[in-house]
Amino acid sequence: MTAGTGAPEVLVAGPVSWNEIVHLDALPDAAPHTVFANGSYRTVGGTSAGKALNLAALGRRVLLRTVLGDDDAGRSARAALDVPGLELAAAPASDGRTERHLNLMGAGSERLSVYLHAPSDVPTTDPGWERTLAALDQARAVVVDLAPHAQPLLAEAARRGVPVWADVHDWDARSAFHRPWVEAAASLFLSSERLPEYRALMSERVAAGARLVVCTHGADGATALDADGRWYEVDAVPVERVVDTNGAGDGFVAGFLDAHLDGADVPEALAAAARHAAAVVTSEALAPA
Repeated sequence: MTAGTGAPEVLVAGPVSWNEIVHLDALPDAAPHTVFANGSYRTVGGTSAGKALNLAALGRRVLLRTVLGDDDAGRSARAALDVPGLELAAAPASDGRTERHLNLMGAGSERLSVYLHAPSDVPTTDPGWERTLAALDQARAVVVDLAPHAQPLLAEAARRGVPVWADVHDWDARSAFHRPWVEAAASLFLSSERLPEYRALMSERVAAGARLVVCTHGADGATALDADGRWYEVDAVPVERVVDTNGAGDGFVAGFLDAHLDGADVPEALAAAARHAAAVVTSEALAPA
């Protein structure tokens, strides 16, 4: 689909970071020693950046609400997010510094993410907040990601009766931090990485009122459950060479949401999500060119 001008189709709220990615043969042991990297680079990161960039790459008009500092990392992130179809509504970080991560990547796609600088909280009084509230009423879909500075949007969405898409990643069903997003989500995405009893959790969330729950399993595909109690499965799409798995989950959500907005049913949207996630892992970028 090709984006035109006008109100955003999708509002995405949550973290943007500037990341250092380091590829290793294996994640280091917890003991003093020296390892040699196979390669490293700096790039924009953050789950909301991943979703917004992938949605824009798919032709959607997106408003991205986030927090950025007035520093080199913030300027680099802004430049990376300056793509067709993506409008940025960035609040200024109270400490002037942008969220930064160091991601150590093992050869088997394992990841150890180190927060070099965590995002600061911001008051909802900047001009971008008013733009965000307008988009909350206008957008066809609202995605609120895990970040303290995005949480006020959950309350606003509930107050206005706007359904929310939320991605809680590798939630273990116990962490209290994730719970507001889990309970607010009309469409909930999560991973089975730390959730062996994922089907029970999915059924619980549908019984609580979610209209869709999707659980991803990495290279083993994904499972979905809709509000009518119907289960669906999709296989991962094989690729010749995995370059970088950062952003694959966000690409999956973006691919599903894009297909959903085009009227796809759940099996069709799952297939589109799997195809798009496969394209993401074939490059260093968060979204395929």
